Amino acid sequence: MSRPASKGSKGSKARKPKTQKRSWGAYLTLLVLLAVGVMAGALAWLHMPMGFKPAKTQINTQINSPSQVLDLNIEPGTSPKGVAQAIADAGADVSPQLLWLWFRVSGQDRAIKAGSYELNAEMTPKSVLNMLARGEESLRSVTLVEGWTFKQFRQALAKSESVKLSTQGLSNEDIMALLGRPNLHPEGRFYPDTYTYSKGSTDLAVMNRALKSMDRHLTEVWMQKTPQIRLKSPDELLILASIVEKETGRASDRPLISAVFHNRLKIGMRLQTDPTVIYGLGDAFDGNLRRVDLKTDTPYNTYTRNGLPPTPIAMPGKAALMAALQPAPSNALYFVAKGDGTSHFSQSLNEHNQAVNKYQRGLSQ
Repeated sequence: MSRPASKGSKGSKARKPKTQKRSWGAYLTLLVLLAVGVMAGALAWLHMPMGFKPAKTQINTQINSPSQVLDLNIEPGTSPKGVAQAIADAGADVSPQLLWLWFRVSGQDRAIKAGSYELNAEMTPKSVLNMLARGEESLRSVTLVEGWTFKQFRQALAKSESVKLSTQGLSNEDIMALLGRPNLHPEGRFYPDTYTYSKGSTDLAVMNRALKSMDRHLTEVWMQKTPQIRLKSPDELLILASIVEKETGRASDRPLISAVFHNRLKIGMRLQTDPTVIYGLGDAFDGNLRRVDLKTDTPYNTYTRNGLPPTPIAMPGKAALMAALQPAPSNALYFVAKGDGTSHFSQSLNEHNQAVNKYQRGLSQ
């Protein structure tokens, strides 16, 4: 006969023991400890002395490679495991699995940056990881010289090391359209400077940087314009600056050369500058400017046409841009090269002719 329920009992089922929940907790703790132990053990193994394991697995041991320099290209979105494999595929004598484990243990696996890198035989897996985490890419450079034409710019890019040529066979018009500036003449639109790029960068990418750099510099200079300057637009400033750049033999003469052209524009006198005539001749110019060339009309012949030419004739630098906007206080209307890199400036035609006889023709007054 069963006993009656004790006082206060509701007849509910007895509670199940907590054995199952405790088992899952124990398993989870064990797994965590096991994972930590494996990673710690692997890290210690990676740093073992040479005598205990193969050299290629050591993080602080120099990598071996068939060549002195290995090219490594990490594409955006590559996983740390993929980076480790890419290093091995590039020729480094390392285990990609252990290298990936080192990435994970070091905590820098997510800091690896995409780019083009160079590995050398003296580097260790540890130094490689530090380089990738800091994004220390292998860079090349190309320098655009003040006064260069767009044609010279293209030639320099074609000769530059490790540049991917994507504009070969394209016209200037096609290139400007690809750069987002359709129907814009390319001359003078690229800022002369030294541009670095990673291996495999395209020539169009370098052009785009130089184009935007000129945009910035031109805007900065134009913002300093005063009401006394009669230039109507940044484009006119760029055109005049390109002429100043080509006419300058010595940097200190730039503001005075600019003053001559400003003074001529002010009174409606033709600029009569040889560099524009030469530019208008194009490939027909053989290095010798003749009198007939000065009389042959082209859109760029400032001996036959009034005002500024239709486009810049070269790449002006910052100093030429500033000089074009801030001419020296001078009433000079003429200048002639003295033969030592400087120019003689004159206010009258008679004085100018005397200077020409002295400095160009070797005649004494």
